[in-house]
Amino acid sequence: MALAKEKKLEIIQNFGANGSDTGSSAVQVALLTNRIESLTEHCQQHKKDFSTKRGLLKLVCQRRSLLRYLANTNEVQYKEVIQRLGLRK
Repeated sequence: MALAKEKKLEIIQNFGANGSDTGSSAVQVALLTNRIESLTEHCQQHKKDFSTKRGLLKLVCQRRSLLRYLANTNEVQYKEVIQRLGLRK
């Protein structure tokens, strides 16, 4: 389930430094979060879809790794990203 082009561009504009900033950690975390939410909803409906669950776990680990990198390099941006995405309490 790929993201719609408009939704992806909106996320990039909201979290990136400029409109074409697709590689920064904040943008990658935001895109992964969107995909994770979509797959979580799918897994709740299809409880026996184990390949999707495996893919979901890989995405969660990738996001965790990016968040760890962001926390070590730019703590201010890390706090802003987790606050805007609602990841931590």
